[in-house]
Amino acid sequence: MDEPVRRIGITNRSVSGIVPDMGRYESSLERDFMEILRFDSDVQTFKPQPITIEYQRANGSVGTYTPDGYFEYVPKLALFPVLYEIKYRADFRKDWKNLIPKFRAAKDYCLTLGWEFKVFTENEIRTAYLDNVKFLMPYKNRAIAPDLKHTILIHLYDLRNADPDLLLSALCRDKMNRARLIPALWYLVSVGEIGIDLTEPLTMRSPIWTLGCPE
Repeated sequence: MDEPVRRIGITNRSVSGIVPDMGRYESSLERDFMEILRFDSDVQTFKPQPITIEYQRANGSVGTYTPDGYFEYVPKLALFPVLYEIKYRADFRKDWKNLIPKFRAAKDYCLTLGWEFKVFTENEIRTAYLDNVKFLMPYKNRAIAPDLKHTILIHLYDLRNADPDLLLSALCRDKMNRARLIPALWYLVSVGEIGIDLTEPLTMRSPIWTLGCPE
């Protein structure tokens, strides 16, 4: 990961730190977005504060603007790379006159490179999906035995329509042993081997499915 072109310090939000494998953040909102990117296996490349763009202020003088980050998807998706800014809606409303020229310059810059420029606020970031990412992330770094993985996926495939509670009951009658299987189930969800709607709050009654017949 390249070094950011903008030095990150303390802001008026007074929240800063480091997201593992991603870099430093300047607000809790930026941290949450970085966690979403870290979880997404379709995101291949991430760079914080990647470039500085010149723009013209209303008075004619030249200013500089450094967007918060940049990410690329895996090639198979054929999606445009994204240059982005993270902004609280209240801050955007307060400072929109100064922000609009910066955002226009960033959009024009992206057009020349075949990128997209996007602004993300708490409305797009702080959703049920973020809650699910925070819940699943600890499971994603685990590993399970291949035979256990195969057993879980075969049972789910045979059930066709299921939820976590039903699947665990089909796997094991004993409640204590079912509880021991929960981390393995959420691991398979976190790595995308069990399908689930991550835009809705996760529960033991959430519909789940396989992504094909396990080999």
